[in-house]
Amino acid sequence: MTITVRFFASLSEQLGMKEITVETDSIQTLSDVWARVTDQTPPDSLLCARNHAYVTFDTAVQDGDEVAFFPPVNGG
Repeated sequence: MTITVRFFASLSEQLGMKEITVETDSIQTLSDVWARVTDQTPPDSLLCARNHAYVTFDTAVQDGDEVAFFPPVNGG
């Protein structure tokens, strides 16, 4: 399974990458994706999307998905 993972705003700066491709058969959810690329559990405030739609971290991923992580957006 191949998943494209993108990081936006301050996350890309903190992690030192904007995009990474993950290849594995052991990933089942967005939480698994986050753990694989960061070795951490996802923070509660983090937002995520799968194929350009907001989802939760327990959302299943499939081969070819594009996953995005980004910090909460503040308006003003």
